[in-house]
Amino acid sequence: MGTGGYEHVDRDRAGQAEAFDAIGDRYDEAFPHKEGQLAAGGWLTASLPAGSRVLDLGCGTGLPTARDLSAAGLQVTCVDLSAHMLELAGRNVPQARFLRADVADLAADGPLPHGGFAAVAAFFTLLMLPRPEIPLALRTVRDLLEPGGLLALGMVEADVDDAPIPFLGHTIRVSGYLRDELRHVVVDAGFEVIKEESYTYAPASTDVPPEEQLFLYCRRA
Repeated sequence: MGTGGYEHVDRDRAGQAEAFDAIGDRYDEAFPHKEGQLAAGGWLTASLPAGSRVLDLGCGTGLPTARDLSAAGLQVTCVDLSAHMLELAGRNVPQARFLRADVADLAADGPLPHGGFAAVAAFFTLLMLPRPEIPLALRTVRDLLEPGGLLALGMVEADVDDAPIPFLGHTIRVSGYLRDELRHVVVDAGFEVIKEESYTYAPASTDVPPEEQLFLYCRRA
C-alpha cells in the first residue's frame, strides 16, 4: 500500500484513540457550543448540490457536522480512529457510511477513492497529529478531493508540537500553528484559502483553558 510519505515519520498514536474511546460519552456535554464548526459546515452545505459525496474526517460523535451534512442531502462518509466515537456517530447519523481508520491509512491505495469527494470537513482532527504529519495529512486530503473540491478545516491557534494536555481526565497530545504559519502550511499542501474565521472558545465542564479556534475555508488548487 502506498503511504504518501508517511513511511518517513514515526506514526505514534499510543493513547490517542484510547482517550477518545473513554471520553466519547462526555464529549458533546463538554463542548456544547460549536459556532465556528456550524458556520464552516454550513458553508459546505450551501456550496454543494444534494447528493455530493462528503468526508467527515475525525467525525467524533457525528454531532453536529455529519448530522447536518447528511440532513442537507449529502452522502457522508465518517472516518475516525476511535471505535467508540464511530459507534456514537452511527447512532446519531445512521444514514452515513463509517470507516475506522487513521488519516495515514487514506493515502494512496487506501480504502477511499482518491478524487472521490466533493468536500472534506476536518474539524480539530489534524490537531491530534505531530507537526511533521500535518502537511502529509493535508496532501492526503487534497488527493481525496475532486478537482476544485472544498475543505473546511478547524484548528486551534497554538505554537505547539505533540504537546501533552489534560483532557476530560485523560491526556492527549496536540499540535498547532499560529495563524499565518497555518495558512502557509495549507497553501503549500495545494489549497487556496478562500476565507478565514476565528472564535474564542471556552469549553464547558472541562479542564481545558479557553482557546482560539481557527477555521479555514479552502478549495483544492
